[in-house]
Amino acid sequence: MIKSRFWRYALAIGALVWLVLALGTIEVNWQRVMVGMERGQRFIGGFLQPDFTTRWRDISTGLIESLTMTLTSTVVGVLVSIPIGIGAARNVAPGWIYAICRGIIAVSRALQEIIVAIFFVALFGFGAFAGFLTLTFATIGFIGKLLAEDIEDIDESQAEAIRATGASWFQLINYAIQPQVMPRLIGLSLYRLDINFRESAVIGIVGAGGIGATLNTALNRYEYDSAGAVLLIIIAIVMISEYSSGYLRRWVQ
Repeated sequence: MIKSRFWRYALAIGALVWLVLALGTIEVNWQRVMVGMERGQRFIGGFLQPDFTTRWRDISTGLIESLTMTLTSTVVGVLVSIPIGIGAARNVAPGWIYAICRGIIAVSRALQEIIVAIFFVALFGFGAFAGFLTLTFATIGFIGKLLAEDIEDIDESQAEAIRATGASWFQLINYAIQPQVMPRLIGLSLYRLDINFRESAVIGIVGAGGIGATLNTALNRYEYDSAGAVLLIIIAIVMISEYSSGYLRRWVQ
C-alpha cells in the first residue's frame, strides 16, 4: 500500500497516460468494423434460430470425434500422469527422478493446447489423432502437477507409520499415499474431462478434428445457423458435464 498521496496520484496519472498512448497505437479499420457488425448481427440471428438438420451429418461426426478424443485422451493422460505426478513429488521420489518428472510437467504446462495442436497437425496431418495427442499432452501437465502437490501435502504421520513397519516403497505409495490423494485425483480427472471437451472445440479450428472443425467450416461458409447449432450443442454438453462431474465429486468425497 502506497501511503504517499503524491505517488498515488502520480501512478494513477501515469497509468492513464499509458492507457491513452496504448489505445492510440491501435489502428482501427472502421469500414471493417462496420462489416463485422453486420456479420455479428447475422451470427446472432443464426444463433437464435439454429439449424440442426442441414449439416446434422457433419455435426454428429464432429461431435462423436470430440467425445472420443475427450474420453480417450483423459483416460490415457491420467494413466500417464500418475507415475509422473508421483515422481514429481519431492517427499517420495529421488532427486534425479524428481528433476525429470518436473521437467516433463513444465514442458507440458509451458505450451498452450493450440500451439501443441498445430505441431501435431504438422506431424501427423489433419484429424482426430492430432487432437488426441494434444489433449493427452495437456492432461499430463495438468494432472501431474496437481497430483504432485497433493502428495507433497499429505499427512506425513501416516507415511511415517507405514515406513516404521518396514514397508517397501510400493507399499508406502499404496497404503499411505493412495488413500489420501485418490478422492482428489478422481475429482481432478473429472474436471479435466470437462476441460478436454471444451479444448477439443478449440483445437479443431487448426485441423485437429472434432466439433471445432465443424464449427470452423460452418463459420467459413457463413452458415451462421449451423454454427449456432454447434455452439448450442457444445454449451449443452459442457453444462451436462459440469453438473455430472460436480455430483460425482461430491459422491466420491
